[in-house]
Amino acid sequence: MTKPLNLISDEFTQNVHQHFAWMRENAPVYKGKLIFGKDVYLITRYNDVMDAFKDPRLVKNAGNATGKDGKRADAWMPRILHALQNNMLNTDDPDHRRLRNLVHKAFTPRMIQQLEPKIEQIAEELLNQVAGEMELVEQFALPLPVTVIAEMVGIPVEDRPKFLGWVNRILVSFSAFGMIRMIPAAISLMRYTRKLADKRRVDPRDDLLTSLVQAEDEGNSFSEDEVLAMVFLLITAGYETTVSLITNGTNALLQNPLQFERLKADHELLPTAIEELLRYDSPLVTTEMSYARETYTLHGVTIERGSTVLPAIGSANRDETVFDRPNDLDLTRQPNKHLAFGQGIHYCLGAPLARLEAKIAFRHLLERCPNMRLAIAPTDIRYRNIPVIHRINRLPVAW
Repeated sequence: MTKPLNLISDEFTQNVHQHFAWMRENAPVYKGKLIFGKDVYLITRYNDVMDAFKDPRLVKNAGNATGKDGKRADAWMPRILHALQNNMLNTDDPDHRRLRNLVHKAFTPRMIQQLEPKIEQIAEELLNQVAGEMELVEQFALPLPVTVIAEMVGIPVEDRPKFLGWVNRILVSFSAFGMIRMIPAAISLMRYTRKLADKRRVDPRDDLLTSLVQAEDEGNSFSEDEVLAMVFLLITAGYETTVSLITNGTNALLQNPLQFERLKADHELLPTAIEELLRYDSPLVTTEMSYARETYTLHGVTIERGSTVLPAIGSANRDETVFDRPNDLDLTRQPNKHLAFGQGIHYCLGAPLARLEAKIAFRHLLERCPNMRLAIAPTDIRYRNIPVIHRINRLPVAW
C-alpha cells in the first residue's frame, strides 16, 4: 500500500477490516481518495478518532475550513442539493447547538417510546410474509426502519413508495455521473417535503414533521430549508444505519454459530449483543467528512488547512490496544466502548431508536427463524461501494 487507496473501490470495500488493521499498525493517518479523486486523510486508531470528535482544529462546515487557495474544502455538489446540507451533521457551534436544541424539542424520548408497538407490528407483519427463506435486506432489514421512519415523520401511507424511492436514488448516487442523475429525485423530494411541511403548519398532526415546524427554543425556530434538511437527515440516518446494523449483525451471528447459539438460548443477552454487533461490523466505515481549519501534524503526517479528514469508526472499533480479541465476536463483551454512534456534540441523535429497532428485529428473528442459516457461500457476500456507509448488499437466508 504505497499509493493513495481509493476508498470507494471494491477492493477496499470488501476487505475494509484488513486494510484498517494494516493502517493502524503502519500508517495511522493514511491519505486516500474519495469521489472525484478527492484526497482525504483517514484517522484509524481509537484514541485518535476519539480526539478527532472534539478537536477544535476539525470542523463540519466546509465554509469554516477554506484551503490555501481560499476555496471551500468540500467537493462540488449540484446547487439544487445545497438545501439538504443545512443539517446538524454539517454545522459547527453555535449553529449546531441551535439546531440540536430545536430538534430535541421534536425528537423526544416519548415519541420513540410510542413507536415501540408499531415497530413490533411491522416486524411481525414482515416475517408473516416469508416462509423458510428470504433475502434479509429487501424483505426485512430495509423495510422495517424505512416504514418506522416514514411513520414517525408523518409521510402518508400512499406517498411512501415514491418518497422513499426519491431518497434511495439520492443515496446510491455517489459519483460524478450519479450526482447528475440524482437531481430529478432531489427536486421531487424537496418539493414534496416543502408542501407537506406547509400542510402541517395549518393542519398539525401527531408526527415529527409537525413537531419540527412548531419547534421553538429561546425565540429560535427552523427555517424552511432547515426543516427540509432535518427530515432528510432523519430519514437517511435512521434508515441506512439501521439497515446496516440488522444486516451486518445477522451475518455476524450466522458466521459465528457458537455466539448465535448462546443468544438463542438466552434472549436476555440482546442489549449487550447489540452493542457488540455495533462494534464488530459497524454500520459506518467513517464519520461524515470533517475539515481541517488549520494545518497540523499527526503521527508525522502533515494535514494541510482545508484538507478533508475522515475519522474511521470501523477501524477504531477493532483497535487492538483498546479491545481484547477485537476480531472475535463476543456477545457478552463488557465494557464495550465502541464508537459506532460517535462521541461529543455530534453523537447520534437516533441511537435510542436504532437500539430499539435492533432489539425488536433480532428478537423476532430469533423467535421466528431460530434455525436460520446463510443461503449463499460466505465468500459471495458483498458490501456496497459507497462512502461512509458499511452495509452488505444482499443477504439470502434460509431456515
